[in-house]
Amino acid sequence: MKKFFGYLLSPIFYIVFGLFLVVFHVFQVIALNLFGKEAHKKSVDILNFFLLYSLLILGTRISVNFKFTPPKDRPIIFTANHQSMFDIPGIIWFLRHYYPKFVSKIELGKGIPSISYNLRHSGAALINRKDSKQALKEIAKLGKLISNHNYSVAIFPEGTRSKTGVMKRFAIGGINILLKKAPNALVVPVAINNNWKVNQYGKFPLSAFENVSWTVLEGIESKDKEMEVLVLEAENAIKAELKSLN
Repeated sequence: MKKFFGYLLSPIFYIVFGLFLVVFHVFQVIALNLFGKEAHKKSVDILNFFLLYSLLILGTRISVNFKFTPPKDRPIIFTANHQSMFDIPGIIWFLRHYYPKFVSKIELGKGIPSISYNLRHSGAALINRKDSKQALKEIAKLGKLISNHNYSVAIFPEGTRSKTGVMKRFAIGGINILLKKAPNALVVPVAINNNWKVNQYGKFPLSAFENVSWTVLEGIESKDKEMEVLVLEAENAIKAELKSLN
């Protein structure tokens, strides 16, 4: 049934989703060049609201749960599991008050309306996975940015999306570099649930009538903790939350 309705609703979804990307690309350019960075950020927030809730076309139910309210007076490293491209609009919209920046592969920095423009102009770290020196430099620069402005960064330590919802082991490299440049940052796990099911049949059809959610979990202090222990604690917190939801 979900697949059947997916065939009917996916074309409508993709048309609407694509229109939002094209229209808001123009809005972003105007906002940044005429009104500055704050206006640009607001245009991106609104874009991601529409991108996220365009899932309603598929009959998707969307929810967010703040089990912990992160502080706004220090840098935050939002550490999330990765299931789908829809993970990102939820993070940007639900965590918009924390100015989340992203660590993204460099290929996304061009060719995609709205998304590429935002990545290039928002302070994101665009990393070349084949050039470790460049990647480390970009992540370090992002660490300095969040430290200087009390911004946040959203990072997916699995590296790639899980197509089945089963989490992969978290890598410590990115978080380690960020904490070296922003040592007072708080690591906040974010459990993303069931987003993978929207894409369980691939890019077409998308699955209809799924329930997806974002849960912000208790922050983890990094002081006096080994990096492996810290990252494993974040990973296990997310696993436990997902287990409780499924």
